[in-house]
Amino acid sequence: MKRSRRTKIVATLGPASDSPEMISKLFHAGADVFRLNMSHLPREKLPEKIEVIRTVEREAKRPIAILVDLQGPKLRVGAFAEGAAMLVPGASFTFDDNPEPGTIDRVYLPHAEILSALESGHSVLVDDGKLRLTVTDVGPGRATCRVEVGGRISNRKGVSLPHTIVPLPAMTEKDRADLEAGLNAGADWIAVSFVQRPEDVAEVKKVCAGRALVMSKIEKPQALARLDEIMEISDGLMVARGDLGVEMPLEQVPGVQKRIVRGARRLGKPVVVATQMLESMITAPVPTRAEVSDVATAVYEGADAVMLSAESASGAFPVEAIETMSRIAEQVERDALYWSIIRAARLEPEHTAADAIAASAHQMVESLDLDTIMAWTHSGSTALRLSRARPNATVIALTPKRETARRLAMAWGTHPIVTNDASDVDDMAFRAAKFAVRERFAEIGDRIIVVAGVPFGTPGATNLVRIAFVTREHAARA
Repeated sequence: MKRSRRTKIVATLGPASDSPEMISKLFHAGADVFRLNMSHLPREKLPEKIEVIRTVEREAKRPIAILVDLQGPKLRVGAFAEGAAMLVPGASFTFDDNPEPGTIDRVYLPHAEILSALESGHSVLVDDGKLRLTVTDVGPGRATCRVEVGGRISNRKGVSLPHTIVPLPAMTEKDRADLEAGLNAGADWIAVSFVQRPEDVAEVKKVCAGRALVMSKIEKPQALARLDEIMEISDGLMVARGDLGVEMPLEQVPGVQKRIVRGARRLGKPVVVATQMLESMITAPVPTRAEVSDVATAVYEGADAVMLSAESASGAFPVEAIETMSRIAEQVERDALYWSIIRAARLEPEHTAADAIAASAHQMVESLDLDTIMAWTHSGSTALRLSRARPNATVIALTPKRETARRLAMAWGTHPIVTNDASDVDDMAFRAAKFAVRERFAEIGDRIIVVAGVPFGTPGATNLVRIAFVTREHAARA
């Protein structure tokens, strides 16, 4: 199945998209990656859900990436004696280690390490920032605060700490169990929530051990202090604007988004822009003009993928949301301004053979006005280096490894195909041309670029670029 856009779409599955029929509809509407949110999906249902996606994949004969999103350490208050309390601005309120039901003056915070990490002047946000408090005094097992923005606080509401380094590991026991379940079921990407430091990512990568790629969700201000290190160790990045917008001033989020997108592009690592992209389509069949502009901005920036959360998971119009996002991306990519922006942000190739080959292929695309680059790849690195260059051509990644093809479904401009490795240079060129015709990216008489590494089957050995002509024989064998 040929997509007419290079930006990928990530669709979150949920109650509105639970059935095999709906998952198939979402894929045919334009979803390239399916996100399974472990904050809501019971672990025992994970293998079943992944198998449904794999069934759709087999029927469509196109690799689909599966992103398992770990919940991460969720901080929540305890319960209240009357189910809730009303906090008044200017009043004093205490978070403590007393498990007794809460009152109008205090509530249990079942995280002793958090209480010991809070300092005077730190902010405490409750219920996605609806309530805001400032720490005025700390003591053993307690933190007393002044209510800045009041309101109703009820049982088990979430707590955010924008100024505090949370002394918790990135993975809870639940996350460890969910991670193992995801890896055993065949997840392609693992998303790590609430990353604060590169060590959080390293911990997950150690458990994955190459069985899946690791994507860091940037949703805490603390991560920005070590962003370069986090990006370096991650396989991909996600701009998780929801929690990020709660824990830092909203006006700073767009700049952070651009910084992360450009940083990930510089490193040649897939980057996803997420949260509230078409939020109104949870209940309405069409988005707002501002939401359309928001999606378009992410595409203009050159993000690898844009993501739908509640729009596809629990909204009333999941298929329409995918179709709308796909049309926006297609329209942006047809705009001449899009390519001028992409070229303006062009990155200098690194001093490696793979980058030199990618730069050469990119120059050939522009000089000869070609539409297709055929990349033979084992690990996926060749296709990712070509994607990093953002050529005005589709990168068709030919790989003998199904898991590589699935992982590449996340990357900008890639069209992965699973096939046997090339046996020699002539076979490499012939089958590349054949697949270009079969997938409707080339016709008889067209020229295509073929990129590979010799000897074949050797990861990281990209050292060959060749121009091939599509002939009648290729079309006959397609």
